[in-house]
Amino acid sequence: MIRRLALLALLVAGVLFVAACSDSTGSTSTGPSTEPTTASTVPDTTAPGPSTVDTTAATTAPGTAPASAPATTVPLTADAVAFTPFVNGLTKPVDITFRDGDPTLYVVQQNGRIIPVRDGAAGDPVLDISGAISTRGEQGLLGMAFHPSKPLAYVDSTNSAGDTVIAEFAVGADGTFDTASQRTVLVVDQPYANHNGGKVVFGADGYLYIGLGDGGSANDPQRHALDLNSFLGKILRIDPVASNTGPYTVPADNPFVGNSSAKPEIWSYGLRNPWRFDFDTETGDLWIADVGQNQWEEVDLSTAADGGGKGINFGWSAFEGTHRFNTDQSDAGVQAPIWEYAHGDDGCSVSGGTVYRGDAIASLVGWYVVADYCSGKVWALQAGAGNALAANVPLGVVASPSAVVRGPDGELFVLAHGEGAIVAITPS
Repeated sequence: MIRRLALLALLVAGVLFVAACSDSTGSTSTGPSTEPTTASTVPDTTAPGPSTVDTTAATTAPGTAPASAPATTVPLTADAVAFTPFVNGLTKPVDITFRDGDPTLYVVQQNGRIIPVRDGAAGDPVLDISGAISTRGEQGLLGMAFHPSKPLAYVDSTNSAGDTVIAEFAVGADGTFDTASQRTVLVVDQPYANHNGGKVVFGADGYLYIGLGDGGSANDPQRHALDLNSFLGKILRIDPVASNTGPYTVPADNPFVGNSSAKPEIWSYGLRNPWRFDFDTETGDLWIADVGQNQWEEVDLSTAADGGGKGINFGWSAFEGTHRFNTDQSDAGVQAPIWEYAHGDDGCSVSGGTVYRGDAIASLVGWYVVADYCSGKVWALQAGAGNALAANVPLGVVASPSAVVRGPDGELFVLAHGEGAIVAITPS
């Protein structure tokens, strides 16, 4: 019902849904978001059990800012922005992250290396784990996040067996990772080579959010996404710092703490491959770019007022976008996406995405910027009342964009995966 009401609101608002791409078995691609036509044979085993629950954790929602911060009232048009070459010579960039007080862009490369970019120039790797990971298709080094208050970083990669590993590294003052300090925080078995998720980000609450796809192949064959006893098809929320009770702890206010039928680490569920997600730094709203199956791509929004994703069911695989998919999966309690687009001219694999809060482009403030890996199209979305889409402005095209990310000053970059380049979004 929630999904149907949301869709009705979109139609009443006059929103024209556009669409994305892929066949029923998945398409072959070197990019991070599409799925191979042949599934791997990595066995499906039970994911690690939950760690000890931290019953003293704070009950702060992920966004500590006001529940809503209006976007700028300056009209946004495509000619307000330009796509400006920034750095070349990289290898399959998939993410950028940074530390407070450090202007360096730390570029995560799918090949297993993290490259520092300072003053527009790429330096030597600060971390190289290329010899310890698998890099078939969507596998590899997929994400990294610096701890907000400790000299630690958390890296998301697929190991030689193809399983997801969240590892902790100590980080020096110069940004170099101490490989001898590596500590395994969490391992999640992956039954197939695709749909690994890979994004890790710290919320304003100081907890680590981990995106995991449904395990791969096509059609959610093992029905992981809505299974609350599986980590797959979820966003997890943990305190990743080791304690005397385990390698990490579960915040006491996670939505499924105390539920014997669910893993307490789960924050959000019903996701196919939340390749990139982010919190709005002003509002705490959670935006998710969830890669679709063979017909529809979707962008999901859960406002801070609604918990910033807490306990939210985003619907896969009962739905693909707003369209009924696996009918053996319950359609109850599903939250509809704020936007979907069909496979075709607009693309076939959504690459999120973040809300612009910089100073250089006044008319872009408050808009969520997202791209498609297949078409290269980049759009800006504006949320309206009731979680409905208020506006969608096409901004331009960048070759094989794997992500749209923000830098230390709030300005945005598009990562051109196949080109090995970073493109800055600048005033025109």
